[in-house]
Amino acid sequence: MRNNILNIKVLIKPELDPEFIPAALWNGEYQARVDASEKPVDVSIALIQPGGTCSVFKTRVLPLSEGNEALTLLYLERTLKFLLWQRGGNIVLISGCDSITSKVADIYSAEGDRHFDYALFGEKIYLQNVEIVACEVDDIPKSYERSVALGRHLDGCRIGFDLGGSDRKCAAVIDGKVVFSEEVEWNPYFENNPQYHIDGINDTLQRAAAYLPRVDAIGGSSAGVYVNNEIRVASLFRGVSDVDFEATVRRLFFDLKTKWNNIPFDVVNDGEVTALAGSMSMGENAVLGLSLGTSQAAGYVTPEGTITSWLNELAFAPVDYREHAPVDEWSGDLGCGVQYFSQQAVARLVPLAGIELPAGMPFSEQLVEVQKLMAEGDERAAKIYSTLGVYLGYTIAHYADFYEIRKVLLLGRVTSGQGGDIMIKKVGEVLSSEFPELAGQVEIVTPNEQDKRHGQAVAAASLPRINS
Repeated sequence: MRNNILNIKVLIKPELDPEFIPAALWNGEYQARVDASEKPVDVSIALIQPGGTCSVFKTRVLPLSEGNEALTLLYLERTLKFLLWQRGGNIVLISGCDSITSKVADIYSAEGDRHFDYALFGEKIYLQNVEIVACEVDDIPKSYERSVALGRHLDGCRIGFDLGGSDRKCAAVIDGKVVFSEEVEWNPYFENNPQYHIDGINDTLQRAAAYLPRVDAIGGSSAGVYVNNEIRVASLFRGVSDVDFEATVRRLFFDLKTKWNNIPFDVVNDGEVTALAGSMSMGENAVLGLSLGTSQAAGYVTPEGTITSWLNELAFAPVDYREHAPVDEWSGDLGCGVQYFSQQAVARLVPLAGIELPAGMPFSEQLVEVQKLMAEGDERAAKIYSTLGVYLGYTIAHYADFYEIRKVLLLGRVTSGQGGDIMIKKVGEVLSSEFPELAGQVEIVTPNEQDKRHGQAVAAASLPRINS
């Protein structure tokens, strides 16, 4: 299926990974061929979630012929993969290319290459089967996406928390002022007893509560997919069995709310809180927040200052179209964001940079060692950050094909220190050289020191509305 032979000219190649084929350039070359063809085909892709929300993406493909099929199948399959993880949905309607739609449906089936996505979006996220169906253009529904205001409530005594893969953060906030904050290390990924997670989260809440005269509301963020506070998919619980997940984890935050006297208690994806924190601190909207840490978290605040029902799980959206791109060990797919924008990405580049670290060293510790080398002026470490910056520059251009962006808020452990400065410089070089129009429209920003320490926790704490 992966026949990706196109004449792609990459002006700025990643130092340590010169075979990288940016999705933005591949798609751009494919669309250039579409523009030059005599009879391009209009295609609409509708992604429908239970409850009726619908997102429609319109594009064009090459004339439907045997000679074009491999390229068009790759283009549509990769585009759909991005849309699923960006916007979500379990019913997909595609108009304009019935023969290729049937092949895409085979790929996203229980026996197909994307069987992981088929099961995850069906059984776990939306609790219904995934269906990919060809239809007439007149049968494509109108786009209907719920948009809601998120957070920005600062009144009262609040707790904000963020659950990461290597630490738990919390803050106590009184009328928007942080009176306490801390980080506590933990290692939740491979704990099979959910009580470990429950006790850890409650301990974090208790620590913050000790600095408040009372607790009026609790807001939190964590990696994963949450629907009305219910945990559908979360990497923090990957070690928990399906039975224990259903019995104990899925409704965990409802149980915690009960323990905390049923005060307002809201939890959302950490990427959304990242974007919200940036929007609040900058007073700007159309913000794409990217946090490069244990994994890649993303969130989006619309030009109107709201969020939608989109997932924004860009860690699993494809960004590299080469045939032998790095493999995501969770989904089994190639070239997905987590391999380019996380601690795992740094660890993948360490040997390519000629840096020798002990076998089996955790990714988080490898990042610390690379940061130490960077502080010492080690050129090998600098090449890692330069490579990450080139990845990010091309990928921001790819994201801009799917989001309206005015600001990209960049944060996370991977971006800290001198290495982060190198990354941002490289992003600017890529955008200026390859995408000059976009370079003038999108600003890359990083949080100030106060926002680094408190911004995410304050944003999380602002999620619930206190009942008057």
